[in-house]
Amino acid sequence: MKNYASRELNAERVAQEVSAFYECHPYPPPVDDLDRYRKLWDDARRRADVHLFWPDEPYRDDRTILVAGCGTSQAAKYALRWPNAKVTGIDVSATSIEKTERLKRKYGLDNLDVIQLPVERATELGRSFEHVVCTGVLHHLPDPDAGLRALHDVLAPDGAMHLMVYAPYGRAGVYLLQDYCRRLGIGTSSQEIKDLAASLSALPPDHPLVPLLRNSPDFRDEAALADALLHPQDRAYSVPQLLDFLAAADLSFGRWVRQAAYLPQCGALASTPHQALLARLPPEEQYAAVELFRGSMLRHSVVAYRNDRPHHDSVSFKGDAWLGYVPIRLPDTIVVQEKLPPGAAAVLINRNHTYTDLYLPIDARQKKLFDAIDGKRCIGEIAPENALRETARVLFEGLWCYDQMVFDTSHKRRQL
Repeated sequence: MKNYASRELNAERVAQEVSAFYECHPYPPPVDDLDRYRKLWDDARRRADVHLFWPDEPYRDDRTILVAGCGTSQAAKYALRWPNAKVTGIDVSATSIEKTERLKRKYGLDNLDVIQLPVERATELGRSFEHVVCTGVLHHLPDPDAGLRALHDVLAPDGAMHLMVYAPYGRAGVYLLQDYCRRLGIGTSSQEIKDLAASLSALPPDHPLVPLLRNSPDFRDEAALADALLHPQDRAYSVPQLLDFLAAADLSFGRWVRQAAYLPQCGALASTPHQALLARLPPEEQYAAVELFRGSMLRHSVVAYRNDRPHHDSVSFKGDAWLGYVPIRLPDTIVVQEKLPPGAAAVLINRNHTYTDLYLPIDARQKKLFDAIDGKRCIGEIAPENALRETARVLFEGLWCYDQMVFDTSHKRRQL
């Protein structure tokens, strides 16, 4: 009982420290202008986003959405991009709530409610949500398991959850500098943060933090630097730890939001002698192995569902059901038709990928099928001839694996 009480007191202390940290250093940094963001979200992008989370359900844009740990603008962004949805944002920070309320007033977001509430107490809202979004939050909680369990309890049975947590290997440099800062007793005053930023310029060029300093614009902002290196509570999850984290909360893994980086059949790893060995592993072991091989993942973003979800048909290219899938291009895909590899008519690239080996060459026959995608016809209608079936299967499975498109599988049509 004494140890339990001690853990409770420690958790409360950490929670207070985290709350105080965000009052002084709200993150992401507050923004006043969401006009450009709003213009990004047209009907095509919204439809692609829905079928990423609900491939087997008809398109809807009026879901109930909880943005848990919404920060200074995330809930407002969701309310902008889903004007027909009912959005609720919660955050422990009064400063973040105030910044979000300001955006709500500026953009007339009548579909947004904002409440100061810790993620762990989400059940106090007294209702469930069809979509729960929690990105960059759980790894900062004193008890992440309690936070995820609370989110499970407010997720509707047929809902979908979007989670993002830190990954350990790509953040090795961050954790070295966090320990460095603790040993020196560096605090979070403005001057201390400025001195830290100046000192980072003296890092050796082979320090594992240097690539992040070079490539991440976040480190140019005072609040972001504090969030990365001076946060009072921070942990990361490897792939196996993340899958265990989900299972402990009675959640099932759906897919990676961008999955190509985790698949051994995608990118440079597919042409190595180890590809055959990787292919023999179950999917969860493949993901874990590829994370180790890549070695520099900074975060994991997943789609998760309740274990008791009434129904969920995953995308599969076994059998013939895939012929009834309606392919929907992801808006961030670009088609390159210059300086191509031998035999390629085009190369497809998802601009959100950070690994440069994740590109998909397609030949002239495949490009003709790709160009025929209109978001309305199913694969069997795009490739009606039997002679095209295997070409179509290889192409559309590749497009799915490489995050070039999602599928609307709700029509249950079969083109045999």
